[in-house]
Amino acid sequence: MDAYYNCLNCMNRKVRILTIDRKVYEGKIVKVDRERVYLETSEGGPVRTSAFGPYRRFGFGYRNQILTLSLFTLLAIALI
Repeated sequence: MDAYYNCLNCMNRKVRILTIDRKVYEGKIVKVDRERVYLETSEGGPVRTSAFGPYRRFGFGYRNQILTLSLFTLLAIALI
């Protein structure tokens, strides 16, 4: 439950998250529930689609990605 409350305290703030498998994620916490934290990353790029076969890149439309991380895998959260 500590990870849940830590994530709630960091809502809408930019954080760096370290998971137990030593992966590091940076972004803004946009939502937290009892099992997951939703992290908006700024690693956007051209929007990709597979509607026309293999992935094609379009030069318009950039968007941020939302990562869903399990609260049970979090090792540390730091404000940045």
